[in-house]
Amino acid sequence: MARSVSIWLAMAAIVCSLTVISAEESESKEFVLTLDHSNFTDTVSKQDFIVVEFYAPWCGHCKNLAPEYEKAASILSKHDPPIFLAKVDANDEANKELASQYEIKGYPTLKILRNGGKNVQEYKGPREADGIVEYVKKQSGPASAEIKSAEDASNLIGDKKIVVVGIFPKFSGEEFESYIALAEKLRSDYEFGHTLDAKHLPRGESSVTGPVVRLFKPFDELFVDLKDFKLEALEKFVEESSIPIVTLFDNDPSNHPFVIKFYNSPNAKAMLFANLSAEGVDAVKSKYREVAEQYKGQGISFLLGDVEASQGAFQYFGIQESQVPLIIVQNNDGKKYLKPNLVADDIAPWVKDYKEGKVQPYVKSEPIPEENNEPVKVVVADTLEDMVFKSGKNVLLEFYAPWCGHCKKLAPILDEIAVHYEKDAKVLIAKLDATANDIADENFDVKGYPTVYFRSANGNITPYEGDRSKEDIIDFIEKNRDKAVHQESVKDEL
Repeated sequence: MARSVSIWLAMAAIVCSLTVISAEESESKEFVLTLDHSNFTDTVSKQDFIVVEFYAPWCGHCKNLAPEYEKAASILSKHDPPIFLAKVDANDEANKELASQYEIKGYPTLKILRNGGKNVQEYKGPREADGIVEYVKKQSGPASAEIKSAEDASNLIGDKKIVVVGIFPKFSGEEFESYIALAEKLRSDYEFGHTLDAKHLPRGESSVTGPVVRLFKPFDELFVDLKDFKLEALEKFVEESSIPIVTLFDNDPSNHPFVIKFYNSPNAKAMLFANLSAEGVDAVKSKYREVAEQYKGQGISFLLGDVEASQGAFQYFGIQESQVPLIIVQNNDGKKYLKPNLVADDIAPWVKDYKEGKVQPYVKSEPIPEENNEPVKVVVADTLEDMVFKSGKNVLLEFYAPWCGHCKKLAPILDEIAVHYEKDAKVLIAKLDATANDIADENFDVKGYPTVYFRSANGNITPYEGDRSKEDIIDFIEKNRDKAVHQESVKDEL
């Protein structure tokens, strides 16, 4: 039920003034504000800080979040001053423009809106009530917390997270303002503190008076300092220093934020997968780290993945446990390079060859079918060249996903079309499972399923964007096929 801000504030005041709330009243009260296109701007403009969830009623994750979000809103309503959580049905046609404005691409998406909605940041906190409350309280307070004692430092700087601390002779001046601007900009990703006395801090030179920025981290050298207070330099320093030389991907949740940062990096991504509890793996790990240190700052990031935690990656890349230890590098253009069943001494020369362009790309492919007798022929990555580009035929090729409902609906129609052309040796109707095969050819832009392309015998490639009916597809094929008569030269036998 939609409520205006004035009603909500009045309710919050009543809550604060009462010592007892009956169970019935508590259960009926909605603490999450319901917003839509009609009241969103007016509501947000009056708030210095508000969290907004964009959801869809049919979304399972949204349904799971709802009770936790409501519980958190109830707790935060008692904060001094109250902190408001809100929600918007982004699936409602009337709210689509609002969802577009905030670049909502999935559900649920939570946004932190500050300063009357002028500043927007991603919510990157937990999805359960207590975690939401803790994260939101930190986000609603100062961007950087003052450290006045060793106890303050201990409470802020843990063993498993990144914390940025500014050390200053005074809390004013150009350097301090630049630091606070950095904290405001990156506060949803990192925790920030500032102090007048470096002796409170657990690591690093304790006699320094600053101004200096010290980044604490749970890996590599454990802390790094910077004295350049240009905002761009500060931001680059924090982003680069917060990625381990080798990111560890295992079942420890404290490592997962660093894995996310690894995959979000603009660098090429080297991933070594191994059984990290296997005998002899230490030599591989040690050599891999040496190589990672050697190529630091050269546009390639390194990750070490444990087999047990990396099953999703194995499925995505089409690799098998029998191939570990293996290293795979993925470029930003999507090309992949693979070295399976390696030993420690293979790593350095192979990465060197990769950097010098001497390694051939790896293409994920299903096995070539032993039989291919159905009307619609099966194409895999390893047969794409021969069946589509070198066949001399007019080929209609569907890129599909096995789970896709629209693909399943199209399947019998393609069967009928294939039967229609059964006696035409110059037309081939085919399909490729795009989830199990890499699409190495840049002529095919596959962003959804099904995607259908037609390649004529003379090499013209055209996407099919018409109705998915037998008649329309056949008409499209006839209009676009190469009708030239291909005559074979016959050599007379004497």
